Amino acid sequence: MTEYFDITTENILSELEKTQKNFWNISRVTGEFIYTLIKAANCKNALEIGTSNGYSGIWLGKALKETGGHLTTIEFWEKRFSIARENFKTCGINDVISIIQGSACDVLKDLPEDFKIDFAFIDANKKEYIEYFNLIHPHLVPGGFICCDNILSHKEKTQSFIDGINNHPDYENVVLNLPAGLSLGRKIR
Repeated sequence: MTEYFDITTENILSELEKTQKNFWNISRVTGEFIYTLIKAANCKNALEIGTSNGYSGIWLGKALKETGGHLTTIEFWEKRFSIARENFKTCGINDVISIIQGSACDVLKDLPEDFKIDFAFIDANKKEYIEYFNLIHPHLVPGGFICCDNILSHKEKTQSFIDGINNHPDYENVVLNLPAGLSLGRKIR
């Protein structure tokens, strides 16, 4: 296992990996991929749907700290929201993360028109992926990425999203065979 971060962050990630199934976290290799992508693309403004205990947000936040960016992350459940906030603080990235508690669809509907992002990560209610996509679309800049986890593990529930992004003229999309399956879409116009 490659160590990416300071010992405190690596210890937090290691502890969170032990509860991966309880909190529906992404795999470490998916975290490594997203971290590398954000840095390589020099993303600055990211949005995460489904904070959970902060595992994926740590990968996103660490990458954005290096690019000089910021993460806005949305979590519905108070318990997970509180755990994530503590994990972000312990890992030294709370200064680049804003956590919003609430229904993702409601929060997305209320985003200001000028709220622009260049990276979106979705790992929440699988049946709502298509709705999240439609609400994120006006905020994602051309050249921006939208990644969705659990595309293969929850294929039936995410199929409407896959059909929607694959048939949308403004996007190119590929499903990567990472654990659980990761959709990587890029807005081309």
